[in-house]
Amino acid sequence: MARSQATFVCQSCGTVHNKWSGRCDACGGWNTLAEEAAAPPIGGGAKRNTKGRRFALEDLKTADEAPPRRVTGVAEFDRVCGGGLVPGSALLIGGDPGVGKSTLILQALASYAKNGGHAVYISGEEAMAQVRLRAARMGLSDHPVQLGSATCIEDILATLESGKTPGIVAIDSIQTIWTSALEAAPGTIAQVRTASFDLVRYAKSSGAAVLLIGHVTKEGQIAGPKAVEHLVDAVLYFEGERGHHFRVMRAVKNRFGPTDEIGVFEMTGSGLAEVSNPSALFLGDRNARSPGAAVFAGLEGTRPLLVEIQALVAPAGYGTPRRAVVGWDTGRLAMILAVLDARAGLGISAHDVYLNVAGGLKIGEPAADLAAAAALISSFSGEALPAETVFFGELSLSGDVRPAPQAELRLKEAAKLGFARAYVPEGTKVEVGLELVPVKSVHELLALAPSKGPKKRMGVVE
Repeated sequence: MARSQATFVCQSCGTVHNKWSGRCDACGGWNTLAEEAAAPPIGGGAKRNTKGRRFALEDLKTADEAPPRRVTGVAEFDRVCGGGLVPGSALLIGGDPGVGKSTLILQALASYAKNGGHAVYISGEEAMAQVRLRAARMGLSDHPVQLGSATCIEDILATLESGKTPGIVAIDSIQTIWTSALEAAPGTIAQVRTASFDLVRYAKSSGAAVLLIGHVTKEGQIAGPKAVEHLVDAVLYFEGERGHHFRVMRAVKNRFGPTDEIGVFEMTGSGLAEVSNPSALFLGDRNARSPGAAVFAGLEGTRPLLVEIQALVAPAGYGTPRRAVVGWDTGRLAMILAVLDARAGLGISAHDVYLNVAGGLKIGEPAADLAAAAALISSFSGEALPAETVFFGELSLSGDVRPAPQAELRLKEAAKLGFARAYVPEGTKVEVGLELVPVKSVHELLALAPSKGPKKRMGVVE
């Protein structure tokens, strides 16, 4: 019997190679090729002795009653999922090591079990004694969560199918699950894809909601093939900087709810605590007015969120000006600086520029352009922005300010937190009790800094 020919698959992009090499020809990654057994050729697999089973076709008018969602009791987690977990759905949760993925999922399962639900937590990385220690530290020892420690997908499915169908099943993590049907090592693309498919198929057939915890690569993407993200119904990313105690869960894909929805948590000694009012948390203490700080009225999913954008413009110490950005797109900052120079004549590009989003939050909304430009102008001139003022609007390359969606939600959130004035794109007409200052072009922002140029900085006249 001839031995099946082995292939080498890139663990980053999934490209198949006939022989091993140190570098993948497709993605350029080094040391990413792993040996896997070759799949049977098309048409050369096992012969089918039975015909396919016919199934009924329906039209679009067929009305199906929506099943009730399974609410875990962790409000921020349920919010990101779209109001709770849909029966028969599969969710993929990714995040950096140590960010709190396992802690959050254990809290959600414990809350669900305490309210009468049947929850199962299967760990492939930790022993059950380690999971119990974490639960005891979080005060969850008395919650009726069923624990298990296994890595073989056949054993996991046999255990789940042998008893009562659980309401929620958590697998921690999907990279540790393997099947004996493949010769590949655990964690390879073939193993992760097969295990994910089997678990998704179990969720659809049994009605259980399956939570798959996944690791991320150094680029911040979920490790394994992209096909896993296509298989599941929702993909959630758990974000957080190590220097901050805030954690943000963001939905990047959701078949049963809005995308880009966020949930905010605070890391404490007893687990993750929910943050019901994240705007007040990210703003912090703003009693002291200082140049370079502007409040952005943002929108994350369906939730309005106010966050402070901080900018610092300093004389360049070297020949090439430095750019440092935390929580925002570096390319977007370069575009704003170019617009300020070309359209407003500010002359800021020759200076070092530092931009930071307070609280460790990452924002990618184009409507933050106006707030970033106001913060840069304020820091460059040394003049603090007007108190109790928010900004939002998108800047075009011509210097015009474009409108932003959901202006009413943004302004209502600002009014609720006590802000009195808002710089908005021209044409925004919303009656929410705030003074609206329409801005047509970025040149009008220079009125916020009467002294054009770096005249005052840190209390020193230059």
